[in-house]
Amino acid sequence: QVQFVESGGGLVQPGGSLRLSCAASGSMFSSYAMGWYRQAPGKQREFVATITSGGTTNYADSVKGRFTISRDNAKNTVYLQMNSLKPEDTAVYYCNTPGRAIRGSWGQGTQVTVSS
Repeated sequence: QVQFVESGGGLVQPGGSLRLSCAASGSMFSSYAMGWYRQAPGKQREFVATITSGGTTNYADSVKGRFTISRDNAKNTVYLQMNSLKPEDTAVYYCNTPGRAIRGSWGQGTQVTVSS
């Protein structure tokens, strides 16, 4: 089984930046596509960004141009660099494989709050 531990969330002012990290356990990390997802209070969880094992990225329109997903396979870690943060980015952020996300398996997540 692969386990993911998200970190790096916190309170930031609008326009600020945060870098989220997702540490993965397991020996086959490099073979997985990885994604970031978020869930705002009272709203459904939504897709944020994905990166394939080959490094191809995809982003939700709401974050395109502001967020960057990357991975370091040697460290079994995926990152989400978030710039120009907006209050509407406030959510719990989760990392996951797309497959596990579809199956409804989620970890703890990390809280991102964008507020002045």
